[in-house]
Amino acid sequence: MLGRRIAHPPSTNFDEDFPIPAAKRTKRLDNVDGSPLRLSPEDGNLDGYSRPSFRRTAVTESEDESDTKEEQIPSANQTELESALPPVKTDKEAIAEYEATRAAETDLDLHSRLGQRKWVQGKSSIYVDAFFLALETVLDEESPLFDEAEMAVFQKWRDLSYEGQYLYVRLFLRKTAAWHRIGRLKYYGDIADLNAAVEELLQQHSLPTATVTERIAPGESEPPKDSTLEGSFTFADGSADHIDTLEEASTLLMLEELKTLAKEAKVQGKTKRELLQALRRTSGKQGGLGWSGLKRSDTEESVKSERSADFDDESSLSNSFGTNRDSHFVRKIFAITGPCIRLSSAALKLFERVHLVFYRSTEWTEKSLTTIILARISRRNFPSYIVSRSTNIFPSRSTLLEFEASIRTQFTVDNILEFNGTVNKDGLLKVKAIFEEVYPRWLIILADEQRKEDRVYESGEGAYLRRFSPAWVYTRIVHKGTSVLGRFKEHKREHHLLTELLNQRLFHAARRGAWYQRKALLEEHYMWALSPSDDRHRTEEAQKKHWKRIALCTCEDGLQDRECHLIYHHDLQKRIVKLERQLNVPKRQQHDFGHVRLAKPLERTVRGTRVEREQHRSSSRNGRAGRRSSSTPGGGNSDPGKPRRGAKTIWLDPLENEGECSVEAMCLSYYRSLGYKGYHSEGGIVRTLFGHLLHDVLFAYVPNVFQTPFQTCPLDLHTDAFYTSRLSEINARLNEISNGDGVAILKRAHAEHAERKTCVVGVDWGFEIEDLVEIVGCLKGEALATVLRVMAQEYQQRGGGIPDLFLWRKGEGREEGEVMFAEVKSENDRLSDTQRLWIDVLSGAGLKVELCNAIAEEVIVR
Repeated sequence: MLGRRIAHPPSTNFDEDFPIPAAKRTKRLDNVDGSPLRLSPEDGNLDGYSRPSFRRTAVTESEDESDTKEEQIPSANQTELESALPPVKTDKEAIAEYEATRAAETDLDLHSRLGQRKWVQGKSSIYVDAFFLALETVLDEESPLFDEAEMAVFQKWRDLSYEGQYLYVRLFLRKTAAWHRIGRLKYYGDIADLNAAVEELLQQHSLPTATVTERIAPGESEPPKDSTLEGSFTFADGSADHIDTLEEASTLLMLEELKTLAKEAKVQGKTKRELLQALRRTSGKQGGLGWSGLKRSDTEESVKSERSADFDDESSLSNSFGTNRDSHFVRKIFAITGPCIRLSSAALKLFERVHLVFYRSTEWTEKSLTTIILARISRRNFPSYIVSRSTNIFPSRSTLLEFEASIRTQFTVDNILEFNGTVNKDGLLKVKAIFEEVYPRWLIILADEQRKEDRVYESGEGAYLRRFSPAWVYTRIVHKGTSVLGRFKEHKREHHLLTELLNQRLFHAARRGAWYQRKALLEEHYMWALSPSDDRHRTEEAQKKHWKRIALCTCEDGLQDRECHLIYHHDLQKRIVKLERQLNVPKRQQHDFGHVRLAKPLERTVRGTRVEREQHRSSSRNGRAGRRSSSTPGGGNSDPGKPRRGAKTIWLDPLENEGECSVEAMCLSYYRSLGYKGYHSEGGIVRTLFGHLLHDVLFAYVPNVFQTPFQTCPLDLHTDAFYTSRLSEINARLNEISNGDGVAILKRAHAEHAERKTCVVGVDWGFEIEDLVEIVGCLKGEALATVLRVMAQEYQQRGGGIPDLFLWRKGEGREEGEVMFAEVKSENDRLSDTQRLWIDVLSGAGLKVELCNAIAEEVIVR
C-alpha cells in the first residue's frame, strides 16, 4: 500500500512532461562565510485550542475593497481541510487569474468548467461553482441528512438566476449577522441588475410539510430563534420589513453619520452610545437603550457582532414603532443608508449545515470555499495515497442536528468560562447546570461509540469520524464541568468524573495527561478526608498515606499510558519523586528519572549595536509624556532607548560589514564565529525533518482522512486522532530512528521526492540535503525520536514555540557532533508558555538549549 503510485486525476490537466517551476524559496541573506541565513516569518501562537464553532472570515464590503495583499493564515486558524491542501494563492488576484482562463464561447456545466477551467464572466464564477460543488457533493452522497422542506430550499436555490446565486454566495461569505447596504454591494462585474438580484432573494417561497425529527439537545432548552424552516422562507431579509425601531435602525449608521443626524436634532454626545441615548430622549422616550430586537441565533459570529457595538444597555424596549418623532428618525436613517439586506437566518443555517458536512469541519472561511478548486488547477506534485471519503460521517439526521446543538452548547460554556473575564458564581452555576444535563447523555453515547469501536469499525476507521459525534463535544463539556466542580469544592465527584474520563479512550486523548495530573493531586490532598476508610482502626495519618499510595499509582499509570503525551511526563515524574519521599519508599524501590532530568538552559549574553529610527524615537518620547517611570509601581519603560516589549529591533552585524539585520541574525553570526552552523528557522528544520522521516506514516492508509487527491497531509494531523490511530506505525519508525537509521531514512525520502518537490506539510525544500544529513548525524537517535514523538502527538499545538536558532557542528575525529537550540531574547522580551514547554522537551531529550540575551552596548539613531 505504501509507495503505490496513483495517477493524477484528469481534472488537474497534469502532464508528466510539464516543466515544474522551481520551488519558491524563503528569503535568505548571506553570512560572512557565504552560508545562507534562513529568515522565516514568526510562527503564530499555536498553543491555544481552536474551539469548534461555526466561524468564518468576513470578506470586504466589495471586490474593490479587497486589494490588500493576502497573508498566509497560521494553521491554528485554518480548517483541517485548508491545512491539508497546498498553500495556493487564494486572494483576489489569484481568483482573477483563475477566471481569466474562461472561454467566452463555451456553455459548460459545473463539472466541465472545473475540469476544463472555462468560465464566462457574468454567467459563472469560482464562488458560485465552489458553493455548488459543496452542495451537489453532499446531496449526492448524504441526502438522507436533510428533510423534505430543506430539499425544497435547495431546489429553490438552484432555480435562482446566476446573479441571485452570486449575490447570495458573496453575502454568505461575509458577516452574515449584519445588515448590508445595498448601495455598497459593488459586484458590478458579475451582477448587471443588482436590484433584481436583491428582489429575487427577498421573494417569499412556500415549503412542503416536513417529517418531524426528534430533537435531542441537552443543555439547550430550545433552538435558536428563526433557525427552523416553517411554512415559508426567504433567502434574505429586507430592512423595510424587519427594521421598525430607532434602536434597530441606528445600528446601520457609521459614527460620523450618527453625528450628522444628532447635529440636525440638536443633541450632543461623544460616543455612539451617548448620541443614541440623546436621540431617545429627544424622541420622547426615557430609559436605556435595548437591543433585544437585534438578536439572531447564538453563533459566534453574531455574538462577536453584538459585542463590537458600543451600545449594550441592559434594559430592553418594546419593538413597537413608537412616537411620530421616533418614526421621523427612522425615516431619516433610511434616507442616509438606503435599503439594506441581510441573509435570512433559517436558510443561512441550512447552508452552514451543508458546509459542515462537506468540509468535515465546523469551521470554514472564504479560502475553504475556493482553495479546493484552486488546488485542482495548480500543477503541483502531491504524495501518493488512497483517497477515502466516507459517506456515513453522520449516521442519521438526528445525530447531525444533535451535533450542531452540542456545538452551540459548547460555545455557551466557553463564552462563560473563557471570554468574559473573571467568572462569577452565577456563571459557574449555569455551567454546572449545563453539565448536569449533558452528563447522562454523554454516558449513553459513550457506550454506543464503544460498541461501534468494538464491533463495527475496522482498525483505526472510527478515530477521525468520532470528532463528529456529539460525544466528542460532550466530553469537552464534561472536562470543563470537572473544573467547575473543583471551584465548588466538590472534589469527590470531580475525582469520580476524572476516573470516568480516563476509563474511556475514544475522545480527547490529548487531555489524558492533564486528567492524570489532576486526579493524582486530588488523591494526594483531598480524597483521604472525603472517602471513609473500610478499616475503622485506620488512623488519619494512615488514611493519608493510603491515598498517597493511590496517587503514586495514578502517576505511574500516566507514565505507562501510551496516549499520555510527553509534555505531561515531567510533572508526573516530579510528583512521583515527591510522593515516594513522603511515603519513605526504600531507595532501591524508588523510581530513577535521572536520565530525563531537565537541565536548565544556559544563559549567554551577546552584546551589539542596536539601530533606532529617528521617527520612532521621537514618537516614543511623545508617547511617554506624563507616564511614570519603571521605578514606580505599574510604571512604564523608564529608558527612552529601550524598545517596546515584543517589538522587532534592528541591529548591526559586526561580521557582515556592519550591515543592518534582525536580532536573531546578529546572534546567529555570533554562534557562527564559535564554529557552529545554523539557521534562524523557528521550527522550520524540525518540521522538515518530521515530513521527511515520517513520510510513509503520514500517508499510510487510514480511512476518512484523505478526502481529496490534493492534500499535503491527512486531515487528522492537526488533531489528537493522528497519533492514536497510527500508534504502532509511529513507534516502529521512531524505534528505527533511535537505533541510528535516521540518516538512511532521510536520504531515501529525499531521493524519492526532492526532484518532484512533492507538496508535504512542513517540508521546506530550500534546506540543503547535506545540511539535513549532518543535522541528523549529529543528533542522537533517542533525542530525535523524542522531538518527533512530541510533534506527532500535538502537531498543531507544538508547531510554535521552538527556539529561534537551530545550531550544529560536526565532531572531529572520534568526537560526537553537537546540536544546540538557542532562543534569542532582546531587552524587555520574555519567554512564552509554549517556548518554556519546548525548552523543557528539548532539555528532557538531552539536547542543549541556550537563552541568548541580546544587549545593546550602543544605540545609534538613523
